[in-house]
Amino acid sequence: MEHYKFISKNEEDTKKFARELASKLKPKDVVVLTGELGSGKTKFVEGFLSYYGLENEISSPTFTIVNEYSKDNINIYHFDVYRLEDCSEFYEIGGEEYFENGICLIEWGELIEEALPKNYIHIVFKKDTENEDLRILEMSSIKRLDLQ
Repeated sequence: MEHYKFISKNEEDTKKFARELASKLKPKDVVVLTGELGSGKTKFVEGFLSYYGLENEISSPTFTIVNEYSKDNINIYHFDVYRLEDCSEFYEIGGEEYFENGICLIEWGELIEEALPKNYIHIVFKKDTENEDLRILEMSSIKRLDLQ
């Protein structure tokens, strides 16, 4: 997958798309969710967790930075890094250690770009200007080269 565009007509579409993606991911996969407030990032996480039967467990990690979920020996880490000042705060909580231990979903992940692993999935959520229920999700694989 290099680039994929999905049109979500409602919250259920977004959750269904997330469940489908969840079925294909494995530990050490990282998904960065970017988009303005109210664009569907948390609904996506809810749908993702529903693949594992954890949809009723979701809570916003805004104040805790990360919520941890576990099902069938798979750890899922849901980050909201909006409140972090910079990458150093992410490193202070041992954020990069989570990458090796489960599937990571990172809301506002563009704010800690330098701390992200070399390879990750990036999903940009956009609101439609004419239809308030419509969302455009653009997914791409990011593969950064190590040029050092």
